[in-house]
Amino acid sequence: MWIRQIHRWLSIAFTLAVSANIVALIMQVQATWIGLMAFVPLIPLLATGLYLFAQPYVGRRSAASSEARS
Repeated sequence: MWIRQIHRWLSIAFTLAVSANIVALIMQVQATWIGLMAFVPLIPLLATGLYLFAQPYVGRRSAASSEARS
């Protein structure tokens, strides 16, 4: 449950970083750190997203193997 909450907050941070990058591009501000700012929440967002994606399949596999053993 807490990983889902972390994933949600990271997605908000990523959205804000991308929005800041778009604003900087529109204003023609040459700041590389603004573009790289989106990568900070993106890496853990990817990790938590992959975990949340795989969670139902791993649970289904372990439940099926325990039923087969019974």
